[in-house]
Amino acid sequence: MTLRDPDELTIPPDGRPLSEQPRWRRDFPIDIAQDQYVARREFIKFLVLTSFAFVVGQTWILVKSLFRRREHQPQTPIVRLDEIPVGGFVQFDYPASGEPKLLVRLGAQEVVAYDQRCTHLSCPVVPQVERGRIHCPCHDGNFDLVTGRPLSGPPSRPLPRVDLELRDGMVWAIGVTEWMS
Repeated sequence: MTLRDPDELTIPPDGRPLSEQPRWRRDFPIDIAQDQYVARREFIKFLVLTSFAFVVGQTWILVKSLFRRREHQPQTPIVRLDEIPVGGFVQFDYPASGEPKLLVRLGAQEVVAYDQRCTHLSCPVVPQVERGRIHCPCHDGNFDLVTGRPLSGPPSRPLPRVDLELRDGMVWAIGVTEWMS
């Protein structure tokens, strides 16, 4: 039995030894099957580098998330409480322009506010106070009016809640709470 060169893992298509092959094959002795061969060491190196890239990416997302929570959110006056009837609602932007929110008055001194974008596909939601829900007409999703948690439909995450404060009859937005569930 003769030992073969470990680099010659395949046999040329015509079966002749390398010394009898045409010059072009001697200059380029690799055929397609050998060209597709991946050594175990190369494969493991690829897996380790890819896994490392995923870990770095997830760590970056975690760090950004922690810093985002620590950012100071502005305190913004929204509306006077007596300007909204019980069961009424007001749309406002918070913490910046282009970030629509909904404020709903539930009782004499009870108000709630949520992001106006559905957590499923960011469709605008509509409060239905008489039914005790916030409705997303795009895919017939429903959220609880008091807690913001999904009741039915495709949404699986609660609506982000705007933290509110009542000061001298004025409703103030003081932050946004993203639910972690």
